[in-house]
Amino acid sequence: MSVQITATMVNDLRQKTGVGIMDCKKALVESEGDVEKAITALRKKGVSTAAKKAGRNTSEGLIEQYIHMGGKVGVLIELNCETDFVAKTDDFKALAKDFCLHVAAANPTFLTRDEVPEELVNKERDIATSQAEGKPPQAVQKIVEGKLDKFFSEICMIDQPFIKEPGRTIKDLITEKIAQLGENIVIRRFSRFQLGQ
Repeated sequence: MSVQITATMVNDLRQKTGVGIMDCKKALVESEGDVEKAITALRKKGVSTAAKKAGRNTSEGLIEQYIHMGGKVGVLIELNCETDFVAKTDDFKALAKDFCLHVAAANPTFLTRDEVPEELVNKERDIATSQAEGKPPQAVQKIVEGKLDKFFSEICMIDQPFIKEPGRTIKDLITEKIAQLGENIVIRRFSRFQLGQ
């Protein structure tokens, strides 16, 4: 017996995920009306869509700014996409604004792990290794990798939990928006200014 997929169910899923109507309907049909399974399927599809688009050129976009706390903190961010059409959409502009708010609140030091100087990573690895001393050798590596992941999630914007939804990272948010908007999206750079620093 197949579950009847109603327009309301499709619309609710669309509201939760931001994905197109046809993709939502297909996901609900495949998951036999189970919303959580449909969301998981759409997220997996979003990851594969993002992976396919990752190499595409992102020469359009916008520079967004945000000034906070009576002029004591300011953020500039460059967010890129593939076309001027997407750059002008409300969704893209809202994403850039969200990223500005995130930088103002979370104060990341670097954009990605690749930007973190090797000597800083080695220093953190040494600290984590010494903290794991006395543990079984197979556990030491897992402990060290776990501590490094935590370190990166504190200082790298892309790995940080999104301030509005701590259950998702900035990378997760970008992946979802790539699937939703159909274009590669890249945070090119950001600057955070704090009065007196």
